[in-house]
Amino acid sequence: MATNLKLRYIYLYLISALGLISCGSTTTKTVEIKGVYGNPKPLWEKGYKLNELGVNAIFVHSGSINEDMIIRARAEGAKVYAEFATLNGKGYVDTHPEAWAINDKGTRVEAATWFMGVCPTEPGFRKYRFDQLRDLLLEYDLDGVWMDYVHWHAQFEDPEPILPETCFCKHCLNSFSKDYNIRLPDATTTEKAEYILTNHEPAWRKWRCEVIYDWTTNIKSIMTEIKPNALLGLYHCPWDDDEFNGARERILGLDYDLLKKTVDVFSPMVYHQRMGREPNWVEDNIVWFGKKIDAELGAYPKIWPIVQAYNEPGIVTKEAFETVLRGGLAGKSTGVMMFTTNAMAEDEGKTEVMKKVYKELLESHGE
Repeated sequence: MATNLKLRYIYLYLISALGLISCGSTTTKTVEIKGVYGNPKPLWEKGYKLNELGVNAIFVHSGSINEDMIIRARAEGAKVYAEFATLNGKGYVDTHPEAWAINDKGTRVEAATWFMGVCPTEPGFRKYRFDQLRDLLLEYDLDGVWMDYVHWHAQFEDPEPILPETCFCKHCLNSFSKDYNIRLPDATTTEKAEYILTNHEPAWRKWRCEVIYDWTTNIKSIMTEIKPNALLGLYHCPWDDDEFNGARERILGLDYDLLKKTVDVFSPMVYHQRMGREPNWVEDNIVWFGKKIDAELGAYPKIWPIVQAYNEPGIVTKEAFETVLRGGLAGKSTGVMMFTTNAMAEDEGKTEVMKKVYKELLESHGE
């Protein structure tokens, strides 16, 4: 009996070491996505093949995708995901002023550094963007669509973010009043904004989160109709609940409890250097985020962060890049990608770091 028990322990140890079972609360994690963000052309021009670098997914702006890119990427073992600039109103608001976001002073918002938002309730813009999505899904055989700029007008990617109070246009005021059965005073836009923020701020903040969530539900519905097996991803602000006085929900309108109902994959934009953070912050953030959304390995929603390789501001060293790349795979993350492909291609040191990390993952999973 003692001999049989000893053999059983040896057997359990061996299959556990091979990752065939879980021990206690620890579950073997498979990294699904080893990605790059951006057109892969700069890597191809350097003579690289995606599979030789360990890359198995590309995330490309929808306007840059073409059939030849898809064919070559798939031939090199990579899935193709389209980034979809959802609430970026740059260019659109110039010719459609009715979609311009209005601040609490009753005036049009100014561009937040390089980003120009849009009113997310304006009917014309909503139709315009949803039609664009349908055209994209009908034209290309994609593995998924990643929503980008899914927040009210603001800029969160800098150490000192720009966080205006919006949007107090007639579309938003009328929708809020109707949805929450709140009668607004017959007053100026500034006075209405003050009335809302003074007397109905909790309802206002909740409504704004619901507006953003509504965008994701509409996009999910369109994808289910046209491409039901494609994943819906979200690039998003990585702030925790308390940063900048809770601005992730309060200003941007990102409520994870709502969003995880429709989003298949969350991609926190953990741009450490751009946000004035240390490289180790990436790992801390991803561990926190997994707990925040109650992520579970092998289940949706999944976590595939995007980390910074791009040299702006300053220089992201290859050592820092390796730290954030590995940090992006911390906690319940099962994938990672970096911004941008061009930053990889022009820096041989970073290319080698990516290749090393991705190849280690391939070897550890026997791929």
